[in-house]
Amino acid sequence: MKREAAVIPYGKQEITQDDIDAVVSVLKSDFLTQGPQVPAFERTLTDFTGAKHALAVNSATSALHIACLALGLGEGDWLWTTPVTFVASANCGLYCGAQVDFVDIDPRTYNLCPEALATKLAEADAAGRLPKVLVAVHLCGQACDMAAIHRLCQRYGIKVIEDASHAIGGRYQGQPIGDGRYSDITVFSFHPVKIVTTAEGGAALTNDDELAAKMALYRSHGITRDEALMTEPSHGGWYYQQVDLGYNYRMTELQAALGVSQMARLTDFVSARHALARRYDALLAGLPVVVPYQHPDSYSGLHLYVIRLKLDAISCSHAEVFAQLREQGIGVNLHYIPVHTQPHYRAMGFNNGDFPHAEQYYAEAISLPMFHTMTEAQQVTVVATLRDILGA
Repeated sequence: MKREAAVIPYGKQEITQDDIDAVVSVLKSDFLTQGPQVPAFERTLTDFTGAKHALAVNSATSALHIACLALGLGEGDWLWTTPVTFVASANCGLYCGAQVDFVDIDPRTYNLCPEALATKLAEADAAGRLPKVLVAVHLCGQACDMAAIHRLCQRYGIKVIEDASHAIGGRYQGQPIGDGRYSDITVFSFHPVKIVTTAEGGAALTNDDELAAKMALYRSHGITRDEALMTEPSHGGWYYQQVDLGYNYRMTELQAALGVSQMARLTDFVSARHALARRYDALLAGLPVVVPYQHPDSYSGLHLYVIRLKLDAISCSHAEVFAQLREQGIGVNLHYIPVHTQPHYRAMGFNNGDFPHAEQYYAEAISLPMFHTMTEAQQVTVVATLRDILGA
């Protein structure tokens, strides 16, 4: 039976009057691009995570790019990541002229599998083609097994980027994701469906002074006004030098002001998502689905709540369940299509069967609506609709 109801989106931002006032105050100020709000937002990130440096940029994709550049990734190098991620986690390697490969997922956490990584690194070491950079993606907001990944990458001399686009506000081993204990650089996203939004935006965090300085150059045209970095004495107060090839990846004051306001509610956002996840777990009990596993070392940011269909226990296909949910006003999504199956990557030689756990995940996964202002009634509607479709 079709439920006549407004669409329940899979993700949704909350904009309060305080957020609006923060942005309006910038519009009335003397600064719209680079002013006091960008460093203020960066301080909220370092204060929350404990990282030494935060570089705010216009997207997490830009953050990944400048992170790779700062780590020296280039032609002849390899970047490895998980196939179950948004394409940007892999594309950042291609932007630098590097080659990209993947490591299959842990079928329980859906994150990059340390055991598969260990096997692949041993093979790559023997073949003389170790990666220079590994991008570990915290899918849905749950941290990868970073201690294990860090040990392996230390052994083989590999730099680590944590793609924590889903994970701000989460913790690993009791400490904030983004503190940099087990990686060189951490990247956050502030897209509207993420936990905290700046409309569009991202950030790269590091404890390394040199990496921070390099990323600061790359986000703004490779230009500096710091005479210590110049090739000759300054010509005067107007003078700058382009000392590297950079990009216009800067965050605006408007975005940063929104971010400062949003960050004040981050802990509440994540707590609300955990309450939603617990309710989903209870409502879905007994249905032919697998609910998300939460590793005891991880306190997830819970950007996403992904179920997996037990296809052998239901009479309809994965695609049919997905389509019927959307027809009933349930704004489900699927995160993600394995990157190695995209046409651009198939052209590089990747094929079906290369990463079987990732492909099996894709064949069964559906992201249910998850946003911190979601009501109990909306959750009941989501699960009741799913129950009807599954005939459970």
